[in-house]
Amino acid sequence: MLEELEILLAEVTDPASSKAVYRDAVVKQNCLGKRSSVNRTKTFQNLAGLYALEPSNPLFRALRFFWNFDPEGRPLLALLEAYTRDRLLRATSSFILELSPGESLSWRNIASVIDAKDFGHYSRNTLKSAAQNLSSSWSKAGFLEGGLGKKRARVKATAGSLSYALFLGYLAGARGRGLFESEYASLLECPHDRALDLAAEASGRGWINFKMVGNVLEVLFPKLITTEELEEAESAVKPARPEKREAAQSG
Repeated sequence: MLEELEILLAEVTDPASSKAVYRDAVVKQNCLGKRSSVNRTKTFQNLAGLYALEPSNPLFRALRFFWNFDPEGRPLLALLEAYTRDRLLRATSSFILELSPGESLSWRNIASVIDAKDFGHYSRNTLKSAAQNLSSSWSKAGFLEGGLGKKRARVKATAGSLSYALFLGYLAGARGRGLFESEYASLLECPHDRALDLAAEASGRGWINFKMVGNVLEVLFPKLITTEELEEAESAVKPARPEKREAAQSG
């Protein structure tokens, strides 16, 4: 839902806006141009399900922060948050990432991946619809290219999308070098040296705090996380060995 998210965030410009403001923009003001109130409500529910649309949610708050500063990275920013909240995106990520650049696939390949997972029985029509939607999502994020005949493409990480991936890893319990090895950073297919350069760029722009002394890396996010959230994140990490957990979801 990249286009819908772009329109909505352009309509609601205040990052402190509540979910109710986003709902009014979609349902009452019809900023997305839907034909019926039912479609408006359903669209809002889908957007809220993928992106929370709530400033108290650190994932969405950070997405809005980088969204404003890094327009080029928006497709990857949207994918990263949706990835934390949508099990089908997570379920198909390994399949997509393991494809070689230029390798062909169709929605049927993605449907087979979904069908092989233990998600219960999908009807044929539901499976096709889900696979086509996922194919579109991976395409809009830059992982696939082409029309009906999709081919694997390489994505281009940006300073904002890399920083957001590091932040998601931080919330999940990773620290230091582990931030660059988390599942979120891995989604960006960014070589380690390039990831370090992007982190330094983001730090230079004041988005994050990044330090590297020898082999020791430190990344902090003072503009993205509250004191309470920081304490909660720190309490979820064991001193001896960081314990990874799935990024918190709300909304």
